[in-house]
Amino acid sequence: MSQPDTKFGDYGGQYVPEALMPAIEELTDAYRRYVLNNEDGFMDEFRERLADFGGRPTPLQRADQLSARYDTEVYLKREDLLHGGAHKLNNALGQVLLAKYMGKERIIAETGAGQHGTATAMAAAHLDMPCEIYMGRRDINRQRPNVFRMRLNGAAVTPVDVGRGTLKEAISETMRDWATTVETTHYVIGSIVGPAPFPAMVRDFHAVISEEIESQTAEKLDRSPGSVVACAGGGSNTMGAFAEFLDDDVELYAVEAGGSSLTVDEEAGVAPHSASLSTGEEGVLHGARTKLLQDGHGQIMESHSVSSGLDYAGVGPQLSHLVDEGRVTPVTVDDDDALEAFHRLSQDEGIIPALETAHAFGFLEAALGPDGDGSVEFAEPIVVNVSGRGDKDLEAAIEETEKRDLENAPEMEVFDQ
Repeated sequence: MSQPDTKFGDYGGQYVPEALMPAIEELTDAYRRYVLNNEDGFMDEFRERLADFGGRPTPLQRADQLSARYDTEVYLKREDLLHGGAHKLNNALGQVLLAKYMGKERIIAETGAGQHGTATAMAAAHLDMPCEIYMGRRDINRQRPNVFRMRLNGAAVTPVDVGRGTLKEAISETMRDWATTVETTHYVIGSIVGPAPFPAMVRDFHAVISEEIESQTAEKLDRSPGSVVACAGGGSNTMGAFAEFLDDDVELYAVEAGGSSLTVDEEAGVAPHSASLSTGEEGVLHGARTKLLQDGHGQIMESHSVSSGLDYAGVGPQLSHLVDEGRVTPVTVDDDDALEAFHRLSQDEGIIPALETAHAFGFLEAALGPDGDGSVEFAEPIVVNVSGRGDKDLEAAIEETEKRDLENAPEMEVFDQ
């Protein structure tokens, strides 16, 4: 029988309070039985619901304008067309269904950009489970449409006001809830983070992305992709897009949020970026050992990104291991270039991407565009995972665009009347 992955090299593990270990052990057993070994036909039902409720498979689309601009073959894996507008439903539906098989009575989750919260709320409504979503106050203010969508699906949205009020604090608050309600509650972690078995389980639910990429490129192009590019915060869409190609020679690029600068103000405890793979150091956060943004004393630093979903001080342990092994190449894109890519994909391809996804396209532009540095020679064809659509980011994009337009406007000469 297949067994769960609990460690990835030096990373991963189960660094949790003793009160949570019974729930972790119960979940590990359920993951082994139902997900890895398809007991009671669990995976068959999961894939059927992904098709009927989620709308899989999602298309693989040639990006004609970008292919011409970069003089290379660029294809888009359209996870933005999955029900709910992002890849997040793959994992949310899988975990809520697993909770039903385990006999749980309540679902809790955390969310940053709101897409995971929305997907969890939809899955819980679909499977008739009560649901509570924890969300940082700052992210609630940045993502009001998704907050309304969660509540519309019947979920309670609980604001988290401690710290900066972003994803890190929301995860901490959700874990505190879980520690006191483990007998009746399942915690749907939204990325490949947290204690084992979450990183492996979330990866496996999202692996359908790379499975479809492989079959679709074989059908359309009679070959595998040369390169796969995905944005990386916690890393759920990243590992979903990479999972099927780890043992192949496909080039894998994880694009992190470079924020406003890669320079860190350790005294203030602030990193003006969210690039854990590129700049982080080994440590423990939210139940797992991984690469983190931390100061010289090992304290977790506050992260930053124009994109709520990438604004996290850590990253999945498997991605950390794959970067150390040289299998995955981490790169960074700053806020300005991500915002420019947000506009470019909208205008060139008629696709408004999530600001998270825009980072992946910012990387292509920096490497291959007319003003690019030419530092990366991609193997063709390039497949970019369009992890989500940008409806949720329109208010933020308007605000950031107007702010940058104002900053870049020429100074107006003032005349005496």
